[in-house]
Formats: sequence, C-alpha cells, structure tokens
Amino acid sequence: MSSDSSTTGQTAGDRASNDPSAPILLFDSGVGGLTVLEEVRKLQPAMPVIYAADTAGLPYGTKSEAQVAARVAGLLGRMTERFKPRLVCIACNTASTIALGMVRDVLEVPIVGTVPAIKPAAAMTRSGVIGLLGTEATIRQAYVDRLEHEFAADKILLRHGAPGLVEAAEAKLRGEPVDTRIIREACEALRSRPDGERIDTVVLACTHFPLLRTELAEVFGPDVRFVHGAAGIARQIARLTDGQACTRQVPDRALFTGPEGTLGAYREALANYGLIEGGKF
Repeated sequence: MSSDSSTTGQTAGDRASNDPSAPILLFDSGVGGLTVLEEVRKLQPAMPVIYAADTAGLPYGTKSEAQVAARVAGLLGRMTERFKPRLVCIACNTASTIALGMVRDVLEVPIVGTVPAIKPAAAMTRSGVIGLLGTEATIRQAYVDRLEHEFAADKILLRHGAPGLVEAAEAKLRGEPVDTRIIREACEALRSRPDGERIDTVVLACTHFPLLRTELAEVFGPDVRFVHGAAGIARQIARLTDGQACTRQVPDRALFTGPEGTLGAYREALANYGLIEGGKF
C-alpha cells in the first residue's frame, strides 16, 4: 500500500472508509471469488460489496506473469477510481501470487490478497504428505516456494496445475453438468507422484476449486481433507474494516469484463450470493 497521502492528510482508502456506503471490492478472474464472498457474508452481512470478475481475461493460469500483473493492476486502478472502495480483495491465488505487491504499491486503499493455505494444511496433515491443486501459474510461483519452505519444510508437498478445474467450476455455477473426468484426472495426477498415495490433505489453491469440493471429495475419498483460505481472508477483511460504519444504500452487484450476455449465464447463482444487480465493466 502506498504511504503517500493527499493534501488533506487522508488516503483514498481513508476517505472511502468514512463513507458508510463505500463497498469492499472483491476481484477475481471469474466466479471463484464467490467462495470468499460467502465467508465475508457470514462475518459482515451488512457490508456493501461489488464483485468484479475479469471473465474477458479468464483463465489467468495460462498467462505469463507479465500479462497477469499488467491486467490486474490496470483493471483495479480503474475500478478503484470509479467505485471508491474502502478495501480491495484480490480473491484469486494466481493474481495475488503474481501482482499483489505491485497493486499495493500503486493503490491507496487496503489490499487483501489470497495465497495457498499451506500453513493450515501442514498443521492438519497426519501422513506428512500434502497435495496442492492450483493453476499452472500459481504452482510455479516463488511465493509458493517460500510458503512451503516456511511452513511445510518437514512435509512433502506435491503440486499439480489443474486448469480444467477452473472451467468445471465456472460451468457448475452456470448450472451445467460437471465433467467428472477432469476431477479424476486431477486426483490421479497427484496420486501417481512418488508418495502420492499417502496424501491426506489437499490445498485448494484456487478460489474456484472449493466450488467443486463435493465432486473432489467423491474422487479423493473420505480419508482426504481439503483446506482453502476463504475463511481466513474474510477474517482479515473484517479486521481491517473493524469499527467502520457500513450501510447498503444500493443492492450489491456483480460486474463482468466479458460479453454482455455473461451476466445472464450466472444470474441464478449470483442471486444465491446476494448479488442482485450486475452489468459489464
């Protein structure tokens, strides 16, 4: 976060936090960030929310680091200028592991990122073998290497890039059937690695993947537990906005960067998350 302040001595984030109607901005490449919104609702049901999905840029996991960083920083710059949020949450592991530092440098609002839940997984595992499912871009980041070194140095962490799970989750939220073959392939990719048969904990290192928890559990079996960071992210948002007045003066809404018809495909699912209105950004 920038330390520069305006001539009034307040940053843009300070000014927004003084406005009870200022929303938090939840940003993801698609609908995966709804898993974070679900946890935010539990802790802060009155908090105004704008949910922004960069469906025109989906998927992030197959893009280069430079492409992701430029896209995320550019979009969030324009969105914060337009919507004056009190806080921005990058509800996307790929975007966070690549662009979180850059975004904090250029935006004068509090920024909460999303990183793989390796620390709680290391505390949970009994066998000492942890699987990690993420996008191809996430699993290769040095940020993930540092988390492994810090919290799971005495464990075995097996990573697998499963881009097909992103589209499977998107399809599920559109009310379409989930291709279980994709789920099985992700499981088999981890199980086939050395020590993979001993995996008892799987980190869902993409906010899309908890949407497929039921399907993943059916394939991995009852002895495997899943962990992701949505609840922890919601707690951090609550800490950073503690004591701030909030009033929902307009319905919460979802914005998509994709074609005009994108909203209609997700309308029913969005309503389940309290996102009544929407449109194109």
